[in-house]
Amino acid sequence: MRTEIILNIAVHETRIAILEDGRLVEILVERPESERMVGNIYKGTVNAVLPGMQAAFIDIGTPKSAFLHASDVSDAASNYERFFEEVDEEDEEENEKRRPPRKFVPIQDRLKKNQEILVQITKEPISTKGPRATSELSLPGRFTVLIPDDDHIGVSRKIKDWSEKRRLKRLTREVKPDNFGVIVRTVAKSKGEAEVKNDIKQLIRLWDKILKASQKTKAPALIHREMGITSSLIRDLFSEDVDRLVIDSKREYKKILSYVKSVSPGLRSKIELYDDKTPIFDAFQIEKEIEKAYSRRVELKAGGSLVIDHTEALVAIDVNSGRYVGRRNQEETVFKINMEAAREIACQLRLRDLGGIIVVDFIDMAIAKNRKKVEDELYAATRRDRSKMNFSTLSEFGLLEMTRQRVRPSLLYTFSEACPVCNGIGRVQGRDTTVTKIERWFRRARAASRQRRFLLYVHPSVEEYLLEEGSFRLKLLQKSAKIKIDLKKDPDLPVEEYRIFSMKSGADITNQFKA
Repeated sequence: MRTEIILNIAVHETRIAILEDGRLVEILVERPESERMVGNIYKGTVNAVLPGMQAAFIDIGTPKSAFLHASDVSDAASNYERFFEEVDEEDEEENEKRRPPRKFVPIQDRLKKNQEILVQITKEPISTKGPRATSELSLPGRFTVLIPDDDHIGVSRKIKDWSEKRRLKRLTREVKPDNFGVIVRTVAKSKGEAEVKNDIKQLIRLWDKILKASQKTKAPALIHREMGITSSLIRDLFSEDVDRLVIDSKREYKKILSYVKSVSPGLRSKIELYDDKTPIFDAFQIEKEIEKAYSRRVELKAGGSLVIDHTEALVAIDVNSGRYVGRRNQEETVFKINMEAAREIACQLRLRDLGGIIVVDFIDMAIAKNRKKVEDELYAATRRDRSKMNFSTLSEFGLLEMTRQRVRPSLLYTFSEACPVCNGIGRVQGRDTTVTKIERWFRRARAASRQRRFLLYVHPSVEEYLLEEGSFRLKLLQKSAKIKIDLKKDPDLPVEEYRIFSMKSGADITNQFKA
């Protein structure tokens, strides 16, 4: 399977697309005003300890307190799943003694109100919920993950060769200092002592800086900020399995080259700078795929469809037969639709980054063997997903329940905001997304024509957004596209719509350069 990573660096957002055999399978987005929190380390103060929930709320200096569960306040090596890498805790072939089972200690015996504590964010704030945190701190590097105040060594389960597992474990044990646990990551496969040792040394230096900062800083405060989305993606995902990485920013291109040169020089040849006039996501036909990901309905090739609905408690996916009527009998028709739906559901889970509880309503099948085949098809199709998942069996009513690890809001919540008309029951495109679309429109216009002056009509809320902070965003937009904009508001326009006229001819040219 050919894997490509495409990076689009714009004024208002950074977008990263992962393609497999030319198909968009993941899209990651980061904006300056909503930088991700996962991986950040805070010095916080315990606001409340709730024995009935076995949880505590920690004031970390953000609008919403962090949620800390009792299971995240114990021995440091217990929370491996947040690294998106399954770990073999012990290699039985080495006849090593297994770690003793964790002893449960009530949270009220560990934490007291107003106590200061270092915590790390493991899940972004979503909707009305604040971020989730752990006191089991960890520092991910290129080849290893360092776990302070622990002494355990784990190796990624994705490394299948047992002799390689033993080699990496032995090598790590020789270079690891006392009182530090280490998880050896998948990308460390075939690496030598120098690479692993240097990685651990850098992480230990980082840990020393964090400790010193925490001693000098008064709570609540941010002590350590995790890498930005671009840097962390290069660290975690860019490996020999990726065929190429293409980026449209010369500045970030140089940064990536510099980083890769120090950790994996052999990957430098896979990095390309995109400098064509056509926007990079248009050139790779990604923009249209993102638009489809907003849709509630997903059409299947055979004629059926999926309907995806978000609720407060779960995500519901309904499989419909649509116009497909089959050729023989009803059971065969239903089975074929469900098999295609299982494959498409796996794709949509990754693309839309759906998390939490997910319930799939397949079309009823009378034959138990067919239900088992649909289950197996779904399991197989989700193997490339980096998020941890659990599945129930497919019931006789056609329902399958599953959970998927949720670290950040889904794509729907990233690109939209609560509708002021329906008070959040539905969703509309966010103002910032509208502005980024307008920016891409002007980039296309600039690449295809000589026009430099335009009249732009937007919804009043979008106009207000562009003119905030002394017209900061409008000025950036004009500077980025190298054009002049005369901005006007039109209350009749929806938030997600805009109209653009040529100042030279007065003609409406909105549709001329739309994606």
